[in-house]
Amino acid sequence: VQLVESGGGLVQPGGSLRLSCAASGFVFSTSGMSWYRQAPGKGRELVASISSGGGVTNYADSVKGRFAISRDNAKNTVYLQMNSLKPEDTAVYYCKASFNLWGQGTQVTVSS
Repeated sequence: VQLVESGGGLVQPGGSLRLSCAASGFVFSTSGMSWYRQAPGKGRELVASISSGGGVTNYADSVKGRFAISRDNAKNTVYLQMNSLKPEDTAVYYCKASFNLWGQGTQVTVSS
């Protein structure tokens, strides 16, 4: 049972990244999924969430209009499309299944 994030990296302000989180070992299509992030010296915060079927999404105010969460239940994968990135988006990004399973995280750094 695991979640594996990928897609992080270094990007300039205004740029885009797409994070992926591949799930295995459980029935992915029955689990709500979320993306969290943790910046240096700060607590972990919820960025976005999506229902099991993908029909309901929620976003933190700080990313509304810039980030989009989606999922492909056939591929057991949840995504986070991040556009118009800002330096304050720099953090380790984690995906989480609704039953409290966490991935290992992927670093996103926004800097010129």
